[in-house]
Amino acid sequence: MIQDITGLLVESNTVYITDISGMNALDTSNLRRACHKGNIRLRVVKNTLLQKAMEGIEDKDYDGLYDSLVGNTALMISDTGNAPAKLIKNFRKKSKKPMLKAAWVDSAIFKGDEQLETLENLKSKEELVGEVIGLLQSPIKTVVSQLQSGGQTIAGLVKTLSEKSE
Repeated sequence: MIQDITGLLVESNTVYITDISGMNALDTSNLRRACHKGNIRLRVVKNTLLQKAMEGIEDKDYDGLYDSLVGNTALMISDTGNAPAKLIKNFRKKSKKPMLKAAWVDSAIFKGDEQLETLENLKSKEELVGEVIGLLQSPIKTVVSQLQSGGQTIAGLVKTLSEKSE
């Protein structure tokens, strides 16, 4: 079990520790279905096994999460940092659970359910790269368009001046 959990943790840079205790069978089934659609792995784990798995991973520091490992624990593991937060927020329109205990996203630790809004607004790597490229392209596009419009203006002025001189 520890090796299985370790394998899940090593594969991903996004780990949400949630509480789904008290959810009825229908809500739990709906949550699992929503996770599957959102490409999020949901796994109910024992806290001691999860901590041992976390301690066994050398290149990731999960120390700040250990105090969150109390009560019932379910892991939500995703490739996208904000996907589980969006799913939880959307799911809670119909239910009070799942509650966020803590999250580990690209080495940053977020503790408590009040961090859900912050996590939901995180941008993925692809979104950030797209924004940077857009910002870099914007001045270039402005200069090119000004040069193109300026060229037409200069050509118009030269033509007008040549017509006046005739």
